[in-house]
Amino acid sequence: MSEQPAIVLVHGAFAESASWNRVIQRLHSNQLHAVAAANPLRSVEGDAAYVRDVIAGLGRPVVLVGHSYGGMVITQAAAGNPAVRALVYVAAFAPDTGENAFLLSAKFEGSSLATALEAYPVATGGNEFRIAADKFHHQFCADLDAGEAALMAATQRPVTERALTDALTADEPGWRGTPSWFVHGERDLNIPAAALRFMAERAGSRGTREVAGASHALAASQPDAVAAAVLDAVDHVRG
Repeated sequence: MSEQPAIVLVHGAFAESASWNRVIQRLHSNQLHAVAAANPLRSVEGDAAYVRDVIAGLGRPVVLVGHSYGGMVITQAAAGNPAVRALVYVAAFAPDTGENAFLLSAKFEGSSLATALEAYPVATGGNEFRIAADKFHHQFCADLDAGEAALMAATQRPVTERALTDALTADEPGWRGTPSWFVHGERDLNIPAAALRFMAERAGSRGTREVAGASHALAASQPDAVAAAVLDAVDHVRG
């Protein structure tokens, strides 16, 4: 394996891989190889298995980055995976074993996501959720302009109820044995800032950035802050 790490970016619910575009531009300007994985958003273990396949296909060390529910996925994918040298949580869940996204989002007051969701059944069983188009801007990306918010609402990837209620099954969460960095917005309406602070502290974050006034859509609205956190992790891997 080359010691030059690749960056694997894992989007969360109600987003898609192009949500990382502005971050990728900044990583490319630093001569880094970055791949935005298309997170299936079906189940924690299934999504993590897919991300592990992406990592294996690169054949080199990786810095694994997750946004929102993507934090559940990277925590599971990193467990026992020697290719993962660092984790970066971007407004993301950093669960312990047995915890799920619903549990963590409700641990502290401040999330209004439940009131913004639309649910409908899927053929594979159960329901999936999307954010209602007329609520997307305020709920998900209030610090972006209305035109961009409308595009993001139209391209959002729905998430299954199963994915949001699946518990982390790894014997030890990835962050317990892998150094981690955290960045989040002060005005996150999906995952309250208090919950994000709690998870960063519990994980022993090597560096935490809280961006004043920033929404949940941090990769789009605050790409400099997100790229800076990733670069900190890359510097650590390079030694």
